[in-house]
Amino acid sequence: MSDDRGSAVVDFVLVGGLVVVLFMSVLQLAIVQHVRNTCIDAAAEGARYGAHAGRAPADGAARTVTLLRSSLAESYGRDVTARRVDVDGLALVRVTVRAPLPLVGLLGPAGTLEVDGHAPVEDP
Repeated sequence: MSDDRGSAVVDFVLVGGLVVVLFMSVLQLAIVQHVRNTCIDAAAEGARYGAHAGRAPADGAARTVTLLRSSLAESYGRDVTARRVDVDGLALVRVTVRAPLPLVGLLGPAGTLEVDGHAPVEDP
């Protein structure tokens, strides 16, 4: 029989390294999903706010920026646009958020995640 002393340490290090990489990958995926869902919710809330009677689409964009900056990092509220659009005769407010896609923690390339929020315009 060959001498197997020390092989358990090597096995532990190899398997442990793989488990850590797998755990970090799942954690990063959860962060990406959280950022995406937060951006979608902020865009939708901003669109609803901008579509209220007596409000302008710019008010919705400002509301979206406030929500993003309070929920995520400051950089997520930099590229937010809002405009009024017509879809099949229905007036809508569309708020678009372009944000960084988090690759390592909350850091990542800017403008790669783009989400929209829509709401029908209320008539005064």
